[in-house]
Amino acid sequence: MKPLRIGTRDSPLARVQAEKVQRQIESRGVKTEITALKSQGDVMAERPLYALGIRGIFTKTLDVALHQGRIDLAVHSLKDVPTQLPQGISQVAILPRGPSADVWVKHAVPSQSHTLATGSLRRRAFWLHRFPTDRVVNLRGHVQTRLRTVAQNPWKGGIFAEAGLAHMGLLQSLHYERLDWMLPAPAQGAIGIYARSSCRDLATWRSWMNHEPTAICTRIERDFLSALEGGCSAPIGALAQIEGDRLSFSGALLSLDGTQKIAVSQTLALDRAKDLGREMAQRVLRQGGAEIRAALRRQMT
Repeated sequence: MKPLRIGTRDSPLARVQAEKVQRQIESRGVKTEITALKSQGDVMAERPLYALGIRGIFTKTLDVALHQGRIDLAVHSLKDVPTQLPQGISQVAILPRGPSADVWVKHAVPSQSHTLATGSLRRRAFWLHRFPTDRVVNLRGHVQTRLRTVAQNPWKGGIFAEAGLAHMGLLQSLHYERLDWMLPAPAQGAIGIYARSSCRDLATWRSWMNHEPTAICTRIERDFLSALEGGCSAPIGALAQIEGDRLSFSGALLSLDGTQKIAVSQTLALDRAKDLGREMAQRVLRQGGAEIRAALRRQMT
């Protein structure tokens, strides 16, 4: 029998995530192999994400490989996956979520600089909302490349996803501060697995790979993102968490410069939370988010 082909982006972090999926599948006695492909986002690593204007810039290459039958599964950081999947591709499973927070990676010796680095419009907007006199510069590339760039420049540091640094085993060697006040990107810290919709093993894989609490929380966060019509680069943060039979949600939409921020939050019974992401997005729009969204469309096109 031919090995199951697991597709991934050709980056160190993506490979680590794919290897995690590989170990889980092989524990069931299934032989696998990893196929690494370069995404458009990796090839065009010098330009800001928002300037590329390509939906699914980190996932499209693997979508095509699935359609062409060159891979059987695709592994993605769920925050990079468009809320509308391409025709013929289905979600197989969401793995248990890692840390969802962002962290501020600093120099060992505190810097007096007022310049911070990040390639994320969301992180930029949250930071400027809290520190309006700071300057934010663009930061792109693989995790190690970004860490090296931060280390080589006299900035106050850079912002990274805690989950990525944890997956790479890098956190213990860094000086960092967890930014609990900064809402993460919807589904940040979660890994999604995808396959062709025609695959006969979808239900079987889902039954033993899918982590239902993570799937519920990330779906609500992505519903919030979708209802605000925001892509993965938009200044939108969201976090849903389950505690017992309750689900709490926090979400926010910001202007690009951070001067405007509309935040919402609610906690309710888990069995009543199915539509919470969309409901919270509508609340944001009613509270002035429609005007912010219209401005974002003008500025990002």
